[in-house]
Formats: sequence, structure tokens, C-alpha cells
Amino acid sequence: MEAAIAILALMFVAFVVLGVYLAVKAVGAARRGVERTVTQARKAVEDTTLRAKSMGQVGVAGELAQLRLSLRTSMRATQDALHARVEQDESLKESLSLFERLSGHGHELDDELKRLEREPDKLRVGQRMPELRERTERITHAADSLRWATRDRARQFADDDLAALSAEIEVESGALRDWATKGPTTGVPADAPTDVPGGIPGSAFDPAAGTAADAPQAIGATRPAPTYPWQKTAKPETTN
Repeated sequence: MEAAIAILALMFVAFVVLGVYLAVKAVGAARRGVERTVTQARKAVEDTTLRAKSMGQVGVAGELAQLRLSLRTSMRATQDALHARVEQDESLKESLSLFERLSGHGHELDDELKRLEREPDKLRVGQRMPELRERTERITHAADSLRWATRDRARQFADDDLAALSAEIEVESGALRDWATKGPTTGVPADAPTDVPGGIPGSAFDPAAGTAADAPQAIGATRPAPTYPWQKTAKPETTN
């Protein structure tokens, strides 16, 4: 009795621990989902704000917003392209590692551009614009190069797969048309005996199926004229 009570107590404790573990996992997943949603919403708001500044402001402020928007758009597009293909192509892991290093430079430049947007000394910011443009172009060019190489690789894989599939289909089509090289097929197997007593079952010469008169006539053979119910019966000639 005491052993049964101990087993029940252990099972109860195990269920409680399992329930607490599942609850913690569910809360963590929900928190990560909320954080991901908040992050995406914040990025969307920032991109919209930068787009509005780049079009609505002139001078240094508008150019800084344009640089930030170009940088963020290029980096995000490359990140999405790599993450979408890395599970299908293991060789892209090295490219993803390089992109993560490039992302460090991108984040550093974006933070610097963001600080310069609040800088009151616009004259000094204007003097740094050539260097900032060059850094932005170098980073976006590297990101664009990775993105387009990833897309070209995916397209090449798709073309190779399509070519292999087309070749297999041609082979299968040839196999399906193999009957054309073997001549017409008949309903009677090639190894079936032809001199079976009583005729071939089911054929025109099968005694159980009918007589030879019921068999199909050869082409050009004379056939008896058909009679119809409306024809008069010919009377026999009488001799006087």
C-alpha cells in the first residue's frame, strides 16, 4: 500500500513539473512572438519615417535619411534572401557568416547616421557627407552582390533540375512509345496453341460459339445476298 502511494506521489510530482515546464515554454514562445511583432512594427515605422524625410526634406537631413533608407533596404533584402535558401543549400552558411560580419558594419553606420540626424552643426555634417556616401555604397554593394549571387545560384539549381526532369520525361515517353517498334498487338498470346481440339474458345470456329458460317468473311469473298422481311418469296417455276 505504501509503495502504491509513493508511486502515485511521484507521478503527481512529475505531472506538476511537466506542467510547469510546458507553461514556461509557452510563455517564452509568446514573449518571443510579441517581441518579434514589436520589432517588425518599429522597423516599419522607422522605414516610413525615413522615406517621408528623404522625400520631404532637402539638404543634409534629407540626404542622411536617404542613406539610411538605402542601407536598411539593401541589408534586409539580403538577409531575407540568405535565410530563405540556407536550409536548402548548405554552402550558403559561409555566405551567411560573411553577411553577419557585414551587418556589424551596417549597424555601426546606421547608428552613426542616426546620431548625425540630430547633430545641430549641419555644416560639419555636410563636410562628412562624401565619406558617409562612400561607406554606404561599399556596404550596400557588398550586400547586393551576396543577394544576387544567392538568387543566381538558386536559379541555376532550378534550371539544372528542370533539365534533368526533362531528360527523364523524354526517356519515359520513349518507353511508352515502344509498342510502335514491335508491330500491332493481338488479343491472343503469342505462345497460345493453335491446334487445340474443338477450336479456340471464344473464336469464330469454337463449336460452342457457332459454326464456320458465322465466322467473319475474308475481304473480297462472295457473300449471300441479304433478305429482308418486306421481300416476296420467289415462287418455284412449274413445268408444263
